Amino acid sequence: MFTGIIEALGTIRHLKPGPGGDLEIGVFSEQLDFSDVRLGDSIAVNGVCLTVTRLAGKTFYADVSVETIKHSLFATMVVGTKVNLEKALTLSTRLGGHIVSGHVDGVGEVTQRRSEGSAIRFAIAAPNSVMRYIAEKGSITVDGTSLTVNATTADHFWLNIVPHTASETVINGYKVGSRVHLEVDILARYIERLLHSEGGGQASDKGQLTDPKSNKPDSQTISKAFLATHGFLR
Repeated sequence: MFTGIIEALGTIRHLKPGPGGDLEIGVFSEQLDFSDVRLGDSIAVNGVCLTVTRLAGKTFYADVSVETIKHSLFATMVVGTKVNLEKALTLSTRLGGHIVSGHVDGVGEVTQRRSEGSAIRFAIAAPNSVMRYIAEKGSITVDGTSLTVNATTADHFWLNIVPHTASETVINGYKVGSRVHLEVDILARYIERLLHSEGGGQASDKGQLTDPKSNKPDSQTISKAFLATHGFLR
């Protein structure tokens, strides 16, 4: 697990395709503290949780599976690509961002970039399978960085990036057309699963609960009153 607070920037120094379609990568970083990194540890690379397979000075190596390649942008990376890095959190780590699993839910695309005061405002298009979990003022992970969503539409969300975040991550290099890894807030997935669980009925597209055995509408609907009764709201 991670927090979405980027610890260092790294540079892809090694890319070696495997015979089965997987990929070995080597990431160099002057900034990352390797003193407590061991083989088998997890490091998030642009938000993707990878396992350290070997260490060589300030470079760590990891294997990227075929499945991960299918759902990420590693296939498009080249030697020299800059990446965000974060080591897995510990029990003594400050949770400055939000809970991040390091499992990418989809790929988004930057469609707008403009200055807004000292900040940079980005618009990012996301697939429907991801947008359903993104809420205004909620959390989203972009290339491993925990960020707050400022606004949403049916297929876009907006971010305001302060100068410090821009300078300490790969975000400052984004331009229109840049593609990014997206991971939604894990709490949104658990709430959806709870509402669809067999024990609590299944939520229809209209928000009405149905009995999983009869498939007939239940007397309860998903509303503020329902959520308050079941402990989701105060």
